[in-house]
Amino acid sequence: MTDSKQRFIQSNYNIFAEIQQLEGHVDRNFLLIVDKEPKYVLKLTTDLTSKPFLKAQHHIIEHLGNNDRFAFPQIQTGSDGKSIYLFTDDDGAQYLARILKYIPGKFLAESLKSNDLLYAFGQFLATMDKSLADIHSLEIMTRHYEWDLQHFQEYQDYLEHISNPAKRKLIQYFLLLFKENILPIRHHFRKSIIHNDANDWNVISDEKNILGIIDFGDLVYSYTINEAVIGAAYIALDSDDPLTRISSLLQGYHDQFPIVDMELENFYYLLATRLCMSVCQTAYMKKKRPDDKYLSIHEQPVWALLDKWISISPDLAANTFRKACGLKAGPIKSEDSFIEHRKRHISATLSLSYEKPILMERGAFQYMFDRDGKTYLDCVNNIMHVGHCHPRVVEAGQRQMAILNTNTRYLYEALNQYAEKLLNKFPVSLSKVFFVNSGSSASDLAIRLARNYTDKYDLIVLDHGYHGNTTLGIEISPYKFKGRGGKGPAPYIHTASLPGTSLSAEHSEEELYAEIDNFFEHPVAGFIGEPIVGCGGQVMLSEAYITTIYEKVRSKGGVCIADEVQTGFGRVGSNFWAYELYDVVPDIVVLGKPMGNGHPIGAVVTTDEIASAFENGMEFFSSFGGNPVSCQIGKSVLEVIEEEALQEKAFITGNYLMDGFRDIQKEQKMIAEVRGAGLFIGIELVKISNPGLPATEEAKKIINLMKQEGILLSTDGPDNNVIKIKPPMCFNMHNADRVLSEFRKTAFCSCLKTMRYWATRSCPK
Repeated sequence: MTDSKQRFIQSNYNIFAEIQQLEGHVDRNFLLIVDKEPKYVLKLTTDLTSKPFLKAQHHIIEHLGNNDRFAFPQIQTGSDGKSIYLFTDDDGAQYLARILKYIPGKFLAESLKSNDLLYAFGQFLATMDKSLADIHSLEIMTRHYEWDLQHFQEYQDYLEHISNPAKRKLIQYFLLLFKENILPIRHHFRKSIIHNDANDWNVISDEKNILGIIDFGDLVYSYTINEAVIGAAYIALDSDDPLTRISSLLQGYHDQFPIVDMELENFYYLLATRLCMSVCQTAYMKKKRPDDKYLSIHEQPVWALLDKWISISPDLAANTFRKACGLKAGPIKSEDSFIEHRKRHISATLSLSYEKPILMERGAFQYMFDRDGKTYLDCVNNIMHVGHCHPRVVEAGQRQMAILNTNTRYLYEALNQYAEKLLNKFPVSLSKVFFVNSGSSASDLAIRLARNYTDKYDLIVLDHGYHGNTTLGIEISPYKFKGRGGKGPAPYIHTASLPGTSLSAEHSEEELYAEIDNFFEHPVAGFIGEPIVGCGGQVMLSEAYITTIYEKVRSKGGVCIADEVQTGFGRVGSNFWAYELYDVVPDIVVLGKPMGNGHPIGAVVTTDEIASAFENGMEFFSSFGGNPVSCQIGKSVLEVIEEEALQEKAFITGNYLMDGFRDIQKEQKMIAEVRGAGLFIGIELVKISNPGLPATEEAKKIINLMKQEGILLSTDGPDNNVIKIKPPMCFNMHNADRVLSEFRKTAFCSCLKTMRYWATRSCPK
């Protein structure tokens, strides 16, 4: 029994064929098998108004068909000479129908993607583009098509269809890069009619050569280089080394149809654009057609490539592609020239990290990129709390900066909104906030509040604590006044010993509490301490110790100040604030670094009683504290923490990382202790030959060796023998695995060998 399609092709084309349905995104496609051989493809288009565009497609195909090297799906005309018919199926649905000749071969997606085949793919795309460079079609050139890469900024509206916040973040980031890098120069790109969908399920090969291409439904007038971009995006899927694959394609393309430097410079951004468009369209269409399996054919590989792409420097990509095309790399900057210039103008008190300093160019979430395009996994930059250049934070600042930036002597909504959102993270007793522009300023203000409220002056501080770089900040920071260049404590500063770590002298609880009791011979205004002592080497304190200090200080009329500059905003994982680890509520909380994700914001949160006592007639004013831009940025950081569940991730990833280091500790006795909470971790190192001594030089060697492997770590503690880990909160399990692997394989093996302990140790496999 024949159906309407068979009757249609028999009556109009005199073709008698078996019909098999094919996959299709827009058109309905059917393979026509004649004498047991595939001969034609029947295409049914639902848009009855698209006939002019279909005719334009045919014109392009006919033009390309003049090339005898490659095959294109030539149009089969009917017995009356027509190429397009109105077809009505058995259900009464109407289509524009046409038949194209079948191209034998296998899809590139099913072929082994050797370098030679990818080079041939590039040559094919270049040949096609070169042929179309001077072809004009009003129908195509005036087409505004959603799959045209030059219109990517319009995809802002698609973000609502990406339900996963971490995935949505990637799209937002590349949208930002597109706006910053492509839009300003868009008029300088070469433009022409391009196929616009050279994905590996449209390209036909015989394993060694490219035979042709099908499906011209995406034809647009766009950036010429987008042809290669789209082809490159698909061959990079599921590749461990996408830059090498893409380079083979670009080499073939360039040899046939030279690429200009500007196109290679921006190839990275355009390829990301294509990937983002793909997953955005998929998310949108899946809501409309949830049962359509064709929609998800590339989805997971595209997301995987986007995750990989974010860790690749745009500069490295551009120079890799230039090299593939035989062009000169971009200008190389010298670290030496930067260091010399810095020495002339910047004080040497501003230190540089690592034996060979890094000339940094870019950052993206948990990654940083140097001037050569090398990627570094950032494991120490807790200032960039939600990740370098997070698009939500960047856009919040850009948007508000273009509207209003002023000070708190005026009324504006951003201040009230941010204050309310921030204070919602605290217990009801902490109901007032003062905004400043740094953690150091916040520490200063916290001490002023304490002294004003208690009418006392002396302060108790924790040994090795650090609370800022101002004069008062140094006075209350044993890390500074006891360190190099320090002049010791002022007579009104009293330093409480820390409970013992692996190397410090052990103190009994009685000794610690007796020491604190002695401080009250003076009129103590309060106690300030970090819940986890960062510069002391990520030292955890016992709940009993903190609780007792708080009780003793308050019993003597003092107030308790928690410095959450390094540990706050969900970093410890189990809690939003580190003081919550000890089941205490401070009277004053100092905030800084992470709250602005690199934008200078600080704050002091306190009780209504302490804040009211400060209202003594002297105005408190911070020129920049609480300005609208800072408030919008701070608010966006809180929103990102919530939406991306970063506190929960810090708990899971941090525990995984500490467990991994404790496994290494069983193998390498240089690790004396692994301590911390969430993504605030310290790895204390001691000498293997004498576990009672700090492994200061070894720790320094390790962080420099890890830096060579693209992992940024740092040291801290009184002896600089504690490797600290406090990365951006988007740091993930894959990153943790890499750190653990390199720590075990490279840092320890090379370090121990260099330090001449190798004879007594074996190298972990």
